[in-house]
Amino acid sequence: MIIPRLRATLLHPRSFTLRAAARIVFLGLLLSTVWAVSVWSAAGGSESAPKQAAKPHALIFGTVWGPDDYPLYGVKVKIRRSENKRARWEVYSNHRGEFEQRLPVGPADYLVWADLKGYKTPKVKQLQPGEEVKVHVDQDERVDIGLHLK
Repeated sequence: MIIPRLRATLLHPRSFTLRAAARIVFLGLLLSTVWAVSVWSAAGGSESAPKQAAKPHALIFGTVWGPDDYPLYGVKVKIRRSENKRARWEVYSNHRGEFEQRLPVGPADYLVWADLKGYKTPKVKQLQPGEEVKVHVDQDERVDIGLHLK
């Protein structure tokens, strides 16, 4: 004999199959994700970043200063070897006035200067470029400099 109260609590057959199908799909997605991560790590996906970062380089790190001794944002900085005539590298100063450029390893002399063509600032009507800064690099090292504008 079936009690009417128990009959209402039984699950409908269709809802049970949908729940089971959802569980199977979720389990399949979980297993495929685990498989993909294991294949990626076995192929050397996690080792590629340290190989690239391990390459030696020299670094010029500097700050662009305005005439009021505040750092300037958005100034184009050009870098070239002292024996060349044209700039090989161009970087822009960030919001703290800082810039950085990786250079090849080995003894070399570089010239660094600020290019003010098209640069406008609300405080000063016209900035005057400062002097070129001479930088000497021997090996894989970091050289800190400052570009002071007038």
